[in-house]
This record gives sequence, C-alpha cells and structure tokens, in this order.
Amino acid sequence: MSLQKAKQTFYKKSEKDFELIKGEKYLWKIKKTDEKKILSICSDHNLSQPVARILLNKGYYTKKEINSFLFSSFEDNVFDSSLLKDSKLALERLERAVEGKERILVFGDYDVDGITSTALLMICLLPLGANINFYLPNRAKEGYGLSKKAVEKAVKNGYDLLITVDNGITAFDAAQLAYQSGLDLIITDHHRPHEKLPKAIAIIDANQPGCKYPYKDLAGVGVIFKLVKMLYEKKGLEVPDKVYELLMLGTIADVAPLTKENRFWVRFGLSKVNKQKSIAIKSLAKNSRLEKDCFDSLDIAFMIAPQINALGRLDDPRQAVEFLVSSNLFEVERIGRILKGINEERKKLDRKIYLDIESAILEKRIDLDNENIIMAVSSDWPTGIIGLVAGRLVQNYGKPTFLFHLDKSGILKGSCRSIPEFNIFEALNGCKDILQSFGGHSFAAGLRLKQDNLPELKSRLENKITKELSPQDLIPKINVDSYLQLPELKMNFLSDFQKLEPFGNQNKQPVFVIKNVSILNKPVLLKDRHVKCSIFSEGVIKPIIFFNNPDFYKIFNNLGDKNFHVVAHVVKNEWGGRVNIELQGLDISIP
Repeated sequence: MSLQKAKQTFYKKSEKDFELIKGEKYLWKIKKTDEKKILSICSDHNLSQPVARILLNKGYYTKKEINSFLFSSFEDNVFDSSLLKDSKLALERLERAVEGKERILVFGDYDVDGITSTALLMICLLPLGANINFYLPNRAKEGYGLSKKAVEKAVKNGYDLLITVDNGITAFDAAQLAYQSGLDLIITDHHRPHEKLPKAIAIIDANQPGCKYPYKDLAGVGVIFKLVKMLYEKKGLEVPDKVYELLMLGTIADVAPLTKENRFWVRFGLSKVNKQKSIAIKSLAKNSRLEKDCFDSLDIAFMIAPQINALGRLDDPRQAVEFLVSSNLFEVERIGRILKGINEERKKLDRKIYLDIESAILEKRIDLDNENIIMAVSSDWPTGIIGLVAGRLVQNYGKPTFLFHLDKSGILKGSCRSIPEFNIFEALNGCKDILQSFGGHSFAAGLRLKQDNLPELKSRLENKITKELSPQDLIPKINVDSYLQLPELKMNFLSDFQKLEPFGNQNKQPVFVIKNVSILNKPVLLKDRHVKCSIFSEGVIKPIIFFNNPDFYKIFNNLGDKNFHVVAHVVKNEWGGRVNIELQGLDISIP
C-alpha cells in the first residue's frame, strides 16, 4: 500500500476520535475532547484552557488525579524500597561488607546512567568507611556490561564483593565465573531480563519475574539509589544532597519515563540543582552558553546530558566519575573543556551519519516505499553515536531503525530505536538464535550479531512488522496535545504550563496547533539549516524558529499573505533578565 493510500485509510479510521491534518512533513493527530470537561478543569484548578486540555488528553480529570500529577508528592509516587525483590538480601550483604572492611568493587557503565550510578554509590559508601573502588569499561576496547575478563581481574585483585550498576541482568557467563571463583555478586539493573537470570546472591531489577515493586521504569541510577536509601535509613542518616543531582541527571539522560516516581525525583533533583549548582553543572552550562538561573529537564536533556554522554568516550572513563563528584575546580574545568571538544566532534559525526542515511533514502538504496525498517551498516560509524542518530530517524520517518558498526572481525554492534506500535525488545527476543547478545527496552535496544546473519534478521523483522502492524502505524505522525491561540501566550499561561514539567519520555514537551496564522516578515535562514520568522494572528506577533528544517525557507517565501496552520512547542526564553514566550516550529500545513 502506498503512503498516500495508507494516509487515506488512516483518515477514515481515526476521524471519530481525532481531527487529522496533513502537514508538510507529518500527519497531525489532534484528539477530540469534551469541552465541558475542559471548562470544569479550568474552573476547579484555575488553569488556562490549553493546559486543561493537555491534562484531559493525558487521562487526568478528577481533582485527585490532577493534583497528584501537578504536585507529585512523595506519598503518592514513591514506593517502599523493600518491595524490590532481593533488596533485603543485598542490603544485608552490603552492610556486612562495609562494616567488615571487605573489598568492594563497583562495576558501572560508560553511559550517563552508569556513570551517575557509580558516582552515587561511591559518594554514599565512602563516608560510611567502606573499602570501595570502581571500574568503568572502556567503550571502544571492552564494550558494554560485566565480562568474564572483568571478573577475573576482580578475583585476582582480591575483591570480596562485586556490585553492578546499570548492567548485569544478561551477564550469564561472568556471573557464573564469579560464583565459581567465590566472588559474591550483587546485580542492580533496570533492563529487561531474558528468560533466565544470572547467578548472583542478589538481583535488584524491578522488571525481573516475581518483583512486587509497583513502578517498573526506574533508571539504573534509580535502582541503586533505592538500595543506598535503605542503607542510610537503617543507619538513621540522610543521603548527601549530591545524590539527588546524580539521580536526576542519570534518569533524564537515560530517557527513562518521566512519570510517577521518576517524575518526583527529577523534580526534586532539579530543585536542589537550581538552589545550588555543582561546579560540574556550572562547567557544562558554561560550555553550552546556558545562561539561566533555573534549569529545566529540557535544558538537562539537550544542553547538559549530551556533554555528559561524552564522558563515556574519554580514554580513561574513570575521569567521568571524578568530573561529576570532585570539588577540585581546576580539575573539573579541565575535564569540562575536554568534554566540550568531544561533544562538538560528536555533533559533527552525528550530522554526517544522518546525512549518509538520508542520502541512501533519497537514492532508494534504502527503499522506504517497500521497506518497513531503516537498516544500515558502516565500519566508520562509532557505536557511541549511532543510537542518537537512530532516534532522529525514527522521529522523522516513523519507522523502526537499526544502525550498526562493523568491526574488523565481521561482528556488527548495533543500536536500534522503535515506534510505540512495535516492541523492539520482544522482536529481538524472537531472533535471539541468530544474535550473539541483545538487551534493552520496548523502544530502544542494543545488539551484536555476525554480519552474515544480518539479512536473516532484516527478513524476520520485516515479516513481523507486516503481520502485526498496519501501514498507517508507519506513517510519521505528530500527536498534538492542544489547540492554542497567539493571544493566549501570556505570563499566566506560562505559569500554568510550567506546572506540567518536567518534560521527557512519556511526558513529552507539549505540541500545540495554532491555526490560521500568516508570515509577518521575510524568513531568515540561519546556518543553512534553521528558519526563523514571525507569525501573526488576532493582533499578536510571535517569533518562531524551525530547527533543521531548511525546506521551510522556500515554502515561506512562496506563501505570500496566505494563511497556514503550524504545530509548535512553547518555550520560555530568558535573556538579559527578561522573559519572553517564543515558539519552536515543528511543521506547517497549508489549507
């Protein structure tokens, strides 16, 4: 079925529940809502209509539901750590190791979640007198996760207890070796387990079978936080404030759902950071020219976290932990300058890889008219970047995306990202016989396989999508959260709007549709990629910028005085002590 026919079918099926608008790049889905309920929410909570509509579309209507979301309390959102399976076993073993001065090794990961998890455990156990050290694998040389080689080193160096953070749930061989060597192993992880579990004295992962912890979406840093909190509470102590900064950073950077408990802790961590910024945060903000008194989750996600991700690409990943927790201003700023350079290189590589794949699509080497998956391989693409590019491709093309780095031995190391309609973890689980390893979540995963098995993997995944998904599931879409009129963009609206934060996974930055606007002045093309202009409606003028959408420059120049619709994010711009409300455009539709 052609894309056009799929869109027509989708219009017919969805017209009862959604208003559908065909944009230049996306199909816009605007959920139809009960206007009486919206007015009731406005009245009961003194909220503007667009914000009330967003709450209703999220499924919040009663006073209790809305208050719980807007003011996420500890009592409503945070659960007892002891509900985590094996948490009491882990606590007992950890406490014994600390008090007995046993040698403890923390095995982390090179991404932000793993780095912040490692740092969190170190800064909490060292003040208790623990004999503790940590190890982060080198991304290029060692790859992800606990390995047999790492266990061998730990045994050789006389460690008594090994604790994994943000990894370990699929480390079967390494766990078996630890058991045979007499090295006690505690696994803390948040990734989905396979059918069996590794051998360990305790495994803390809310996603494992039999775990009664109600909230399953903690990041790795959230899991180790729960264990440390139990230890500190048992001792009648308060965890250091730095813990909440690390918890917030790791949760946002790992794109964990910002719902319920994660939402509460991210809010709490942001409040701590905005009261007193660490020298690490200040260094990264300076690199990004982020000149604001108060940071929000999007500042962390798009300005701070990408730089922290560069920590995992340092030759010595131990510097990453030092950067986050050190009080040595000179050393933090030195590493900060290195990170800035690495991140700039990362952005260039990111753009190059994206353009490589976009060219393949335009030249039909990747034929999206007949293929349901974007899949590409190169020996030139670093493994630490392809996941970011895959995410952008899914967003822009609406299809699951697999990108692979090919090493010299013929092994493919890949990252994949998916759409809500296609659970990528379950799909890979059905292909495990041709994979060397895999792990992840429903939306994102990593995998390894032999190059010779790639055609078979592609064939199986294509067949699964054909059987389980409809063509309209694969149309690039934007889910619009609310209508908006330019005169509504006032400070009282901004105050209501900020109550919906923090924005991120499963609480996405709201998308608004503004109908019947016109261009007030000629558009400006910035850096050959970004289009900036002003739109006008109902006597109000607002600036708007379309990032990485140069095609709109020509479209706007040809529009003249003709009205159009726009979908956009609302953003607060702070500059020189002044606050302005601006728009970030995503797409337009010309009636």
